Formats: sequence, C-alpha cells, structure tokens
Amino acid sequence: MKLTVVGCSGSFPSPGSACSSYLVEADGFRLLLDMGNGALGELQRHVGLYDLDAIFLSHLHADHFIDMCAYFVVRYYRHDGARPVPLPVYGPEGTEQRLIAAHGDTPSDRAMSEVFDFHTLKGDAFEIGPFSVVTEKLRHPVDTFGIRIEHGGSTLAYSGDTGTCDALEELARDADLFLCEASFVDGKEDIPDLHLNGREAGEAAARAGARRLVLTHIPPWTDEARNLADAQAAYPGPVELAVPGAVYEI
Repeated sequence: MKLTVVGCSGSFPSPGSACSSYLVEADGFRLLLDMGNGALGELQRHVGLYDLDAIFLSHLHADHFIDMCAYFVVRYYRHDGARPVPLPVYGPEGTEQRLIAAHGDTPSDRAMSEVFDFHTLKGDAFEIGPFSVVTEKLRHPVDTFGIRIEHGGSTLAYSGDTGTCDALEELARDADLFLCEASFVDGKEDIPDLHLNGREAGEAAARAGARRLVLTHIPPWTDEARNLADAQAAYPGPVELAVPGAVYEI
C-alpha cells in the first residue's frame, strides 16, 4: 500500500496544509480517507479529479468532509464528458442528508446519490476494492469511525477523531503504520471523548503494538513539537508528524 498525506491540519486549515485527507493506493485502486477543508485542491497534486475509486468519511465534522460539496460539483457538472458512474462513499448514518444540507442548492433531492453511492458505516468488516477493512466506532461528539486497512500482509490504521478508548487500540493492533490524531496538548486541554493529546496517542500506539506512529490532525494553534516529544516519551517505536505530500510505503 501507498499512503499519501493530502492534508493533515486539525479543525481548520493551516497556512501550509489543508484539513484531514489521506490517499491510500494499491493495485491501481485509490481510496481517499476524509476530504476536509481545502483537500480537493491539494488532492489534484496527486491524482486526477475522476481517478478516485472510493471515499471513506470518518465523521461529519466540516474539517473531515466539507470539500465533498465541491467534489459534488466536479462530478455532477463534469465539463469534459459524460457524468461518471456513482462513486462509493462510506460514511456515518445521514451522510447523504448532511451533504445536501451543507451544499444547500442541489438540483434535486436525488442529485447527491446520482454521483455518490452511499454506504452507511456500522462498525464492521468488509471489502473496499482490494482492501480488507474493519471500522470501529470511536469516541467523539458525533458518530465517528476509525478504519483498519489490510492489503498484501500489511496494515494501516487511521484514527479519525477520538478520545481515548479500547476500540482505538484494537483498531491499531500490530499495525504497520498507525495514523493517529493528536489535537490536544497534555496538561492544557482535558475534554473527555473529544480528542487525543500527543502522550495519549503514543500510549495507544504502545499498547496496540503498532510498528510506526504518525501524528496528524494537529491544529495550527497547537504546539506540534510538544506533541511529538510527548508521543516519543510514551511510545518506543518511530514517531513523526504528518506533513502534506508525505508518502509512506506500507
């Protein structure tokens, strides 16, 4: 598998990064994990507008899905050919209705489903193209799912947004790469069931036995160096900060 960081800023875009979006590729299949603010523009640095094969939306906060409204325009009003077949979109219950509400001016109530083939996440195991995936419902103010992706004997785990919970560690169990949010600073923010800090991300990776930890979803106002140091103190394996354009072979 190849993982490309399209955007990794948490909560709102930073001067140097779009919000959460990550491209996973294998066997010619392209799966996008989330499409937050600014992600569609950055995505075009890596693939064509119509080259995606499926999209996974971890939850329905704007910094993880709002550019789907712009992507609807791209697919519905395709200027250089026939409208593409509906693209599989895996998201929490109510994803289609949330996109319609966010866009605010679709040609009809059916327009979203004419370009996106919606599948509701339940927290189970299934196949997306060549990938075997497991989704786990995690802890956040809205329904949120992390995803575990397996292909060719390798495993990628992505936390989405979450507070500490056992399900997160099961998601990352023995993962070759654990892409984990670290939005808060240890000792500064202490809000249960919302986000992790660097220390908690490191502790989760250590307990899960993950082989590599990449911290993501760090807001522009958060000290990323502090979060990195806190994760390194809690986790004995390699840790780094996600940056736009970074590529990982898994």
